Amino acid sequence: MSGVPVAEIARRRAEILDSISRAALARGRDPAGVELMAVTKGHSGQTVANAARAGLTLFGENRVQEAASKIPAVQAEFPGLSWRLIGPLQTNKAKTALQYFHVVESLDRERLAVRLEGLLAAEDRVVPVLIEVNVAREPSKSGVFPEDAARLYEAARACPHLDVRGLMAVPPYDEDPEKSRPYFRELSRLRDSLTERFARALPELSMGMSHDYAVAVEEGATEVRVGTALFGPRGPQ
Repeated sequence: MSGVPVAEIARRRAEILDSISRAALARGRDPAGVELMAVTKGHSGQTVANAARAGLTLFGENRVQEAASKIPAVQAEFPGLSWRLIGPLQTNKAKTALQYFHVVESLDRERLAVRLEGLLAAEDRVVPVLIEVNVAREPSKSGVFPEDAARLYEAARACPHLDVRGLMAVPPYDEDPEKSRPYFRELSRLRDSLTERFARALPELSMGMSHDYAVAVEEGATEVRVGTALFGPRGPQ
């Protein structure tokens, strides 16, 4: 499989970065404060390699098993890539996840925090995490409800090997990106509330995907997670 061509990814990356820049500047923000994550779920290792050749360095995967087969395939040629887990993490896969991911963006329950802490303590290693918030309280999605975020944050802060860096959310999908704005705004406000309550900065807000990332940047995103706009539709899952 040849994957998506380097030139095509580079073109799309440039367009997305330009859109991010315009959205950030419209809010008086420095565009350099927004990272572009390439979401490679369902795409081949060759596409990942081509994305790296096109200048992308931050990658996100949803599934531990898929990442475990994909990351080693590109690691030798591109050892400097940063990998983040953005999908739900089962406690029985936590050990494997920590072998491949530099950051876990989907911390959504105390039991998982305790499991990660135990594994990391054994290695005397600290890993950054984001708390995933189910901003729309959708029963089919993972993430802590906004009203329970403070309790999870306290539990995670009590784990010395977890570095809580911020919040992550996946709002309900709507073709109209403006429908995502209230959820992005809520996540930003929740981050500010937690920062004030616990007197500790939470610098990261991971929110926004291919269809609504510009709105997310306008509402304070520091990282946008983009797959389709970079690589086109995924193959059959």
